[in-house]
Amino acid sequence: MRKQTFLILMAAALAWAPMAASAWATPQATSTTKKPTSTTAHSTTTAPKSSASLLNPASLKLQAPPVFSAKFTTSKGDFVVEVTRAWSPRGADRFYNLVKYHFFDGTAFFRVLPGFVVQFGISTRPDVSRVWEPARIPDDPVTQSNTRGMLTFATGGPNTRTTQVFINLADNTNLDSMGFSPFGKVVSGMDVVEKFYSEYGEGAPSGNGPDQGRMQQEGKAYLDKSFPLLDTIKTAVIVPPAPVATSKPAAAPQNKPAAVNK
Repeated sequence: MRKQTFLILMAAALAWAPMAASAWATPQATSTTKKPTSTTAHSTTTAPKSSASLLNPASLKLQAPPVFSAKFTTSKGDFVVEVTRAWSPRGADRFYNLVKYHFFDGTAFFRVLPGFVVQFGISTRPDVSRVWEPARIPDDPVTQSNTRGMLTFATGGPNTRTTQVFINLADNTNLDSMGFSPFGKVVSGMDVVEKFYSEYGEGAPSGNGPDQGRMQQEGKAYLDKSFPLLDTIKTAVIVPPAPVATSKPAAAPQNKPAAVNK
């Protein structure tokens, strides 16, 4: 019975991971590439806007730095994630773009199972959900273990990762052999993560929690009406690296005059 219950939880818990996105306006980044606007010797240049958009998953293709941090401001407080690209390169790149272009802003922690996982990453905008459904990335080798605080993409099978992410609330090392590849870890605010509202329980149809299909089709209106107590992400941003302190050269010693005896 215990084994059967676990398998049901795993199937519903880490099954199909189609989408994640921002709940608000679609931001655009500014390119640093400049085009001349005149052929004269003193022509000015302008930077065209990038085509990167939440509604065009293929346009969000930046490579993540080797190590970076992301700060999540939520309805319960803040937590910070540190990502190491070498652990899971494709997963780290996808997560970096999702955060940088504010995919997670406004989204809910729709599946909170104490002692197991906190899951998030389904858009509250149906138009965004629709275009991210087929935006899958290939699997990464599992180089780290799904221990407490580690972040991993949810998956519905080989090469099906999209935008849903879960945070391990315990040492779920049994997930390692199933292909779940951690890409980062919570380095501060784990106490915040453990406070997210969990009374709705497992998602439908296994439990009374949100139905992922309806979340994708109906968006924010569905959650506001049926699951108003869910905690949400207000903003998620890439944290700029701390400036490297440079030491000043030691001042040359000054020759002091010898004491004068009286």
